[in-house]
Amino acid sequence: MTASVSAAAASTTCRLDRIPVVGRSPGRGTECVLFVRRPERRLGLRRLTVRFVVEERREMAGAQVKNREEEAGGEPEARGVEEAGNEGLGLTIPVVNERMLERAARKKKERATYLLAAVMSSLGITSMAAAAVYYRFSWHMEGGEVPVAEMFGTFALSIGAAVGMEFWARWAHRALWHASMWSVHESHHRPREGPFEMNDVFAIINAVPAIALMGFGFFNKGLVPGLCFGAGLGITVFGIAYMFVHDGLVHRRFPVGPIANVPYFRRVAAAHQLHHAEKFDGVPYGLFLGPKELEDVGGLEELEKEINKRIKAYTSRLLVGAEDTTSSEKLES
Repeated sequence: MTASVSAAAASTTCRLDRIPVVGRSPGRGTECVLFVRRPERRLGLRRLTVRFVVEERREMAGAQVKNREEEAGGEPEARGVEEAGNEGLGLTIPVVNERMLERAARKKKERATYLLAAVMSSLGITSMAAAAVYYRFSWHMEGGEVPVAEMFGTFALSIGAAVGMEFWARWAHRALWHASMWSVHESHHRPREGPFEMNDVFAIINAVPAIALMGFGFFNKGLVPGLCFGAGLGITVFGIAYMFVHDGLVHRRFPVGPIANVPYFRRVAAAHQLHHAEKFDGVPYGLFLGPKELEDVGGLEELEKEINKRIKAYTSRLLVGAEDTTSSEKLES
C-alpha cells in the first residue's frame, strides 16, 4: 500500500500511525489531505482529511476520565479520539476531537471558579463560626462565672445537630428533592453548564436556619440560647463537610487533596455515584451513611465495583501527571 499527502505549505516530514507523511508541521487547525491507493484491487484514490490539534496530554486524559465518571442520566460522553479509517485497506488514523478539548478547557475554568467560591465561603464561614464561639463564651464569662451547663449543652448539641443533619438530608432528599422539589434538584442529575447549578440553592436554604440559630444564641445568655447556638454551629459544620465530600470528592467540582485518599470517604463517594446510577431505586439518599444504606438493600457488591473503578481512574490520573512531569524535566535538562 502506498500513501502520499497533498498540502499547501512548505513540506516537512511527520508520521501518522507509523505511516510516513509529507506535509507541514502539525499544529492547531492544520489540515492534510491523505490519498490511499491499493493497486491490486484498483480501487482508485481514497481521500481522508486529517485535522491536527495539539494540546497537553494531561488535559485530554483528565477530561476523558471525567467523561467516563459522569453520573448516569447525563449526555453521552464526547469521544476524545475518533477512529478515522478505511476498512478493507487496513488504515486507521486517530483524529483528536476539538469538541472534547473545548469541553476540557471549559470544565477547567468552571472548576477554578467553583474552587474560589468554595474556599472563600469555607474560610469566611469557618472564621466567623470560630470567632462567634470564642467571643460568646468570653463575653458570658466576664463576671467570673463559668456557665458549665450552657457550654456543655452548646457543644453537645453542635455534635448532635451535625449528625442529625445527615438523617434530615436523607429524608429531604427522598421525600422532597426527588418529589415536589424535583424541578430544582433535577439540575444536579443533568450535565452542568457553568460552575453552578440550580440545586445549589439548597445550600442557601440550609444556611438560613443556621445563621438565625447562631445569631439568637450569640446575642442572648442562658441555656436555651446556648442550645440554639450549638444547633446552628452543628448545621454549619455539616454544611462545610458536605461541600468538600459531595461537591469536591464525588462530583469533582474542585480538588480536595488528601481527602480523596481516605478509605471511608472513597466508599462514601462510590455510594453516592450509585445513587446517580439509580441501580437501587435511588438508594442511597444520604451521603456519609450511604454505604450503610446500600448494605441494607444488598448493594455491597456493586459498591465494591464502583470503588475499584474510582481507584483505577484516580491511579490513571496520577500516572498521566507523573509522565508529564518526567517529560517536562527531560526537556528542561
